[in-house]
Amino acid sequence: MLPSAAASFRPPNHSSAIAQQQSSALAARIASKKAELENLRQLRDMSGALAEQMQALEIKIATLRDGTEAVACVLANWDNVLRAISMASVNPVTPRSASKSDLNNPQLPATLIRVPAESHDASGDR
Repeated sequence: MLPSAAASFRPPNHSSAIAQQQSSALAARIASKKAELENLRQLRDMSGALAEQMQALEIKIATLRDGTEAVACVLANWDNVLRAISMASVNPVTPRSASKSDLNNPQLPATLIRVPAESHDASGDR
């Protein structure tokens, strides 16, 4: 017998089975990579949406910070405002160069709106 004749009697399915296994493994790897790509696309889209929400949150926090600073400024000056109102309502200012007739008939400041400095009870009675 010739050696080449023995080789030709091998089953032809052996090489085609290896090719099929390789192609099925390749197809499985392609499917896996497609699934991975789809997951990465979803991650990209979700990350973009999250970034937009964070930017909107940043704007809202900046607005809140500015408002808080304004409220803090008003509250810091509120005691001075109440003190000035109290002083103006109790002691009217007389000019230094007032004549004797002006001292007998002093001009009072315009009527002030009185703001109560005490807190009211929870029922809202005044």
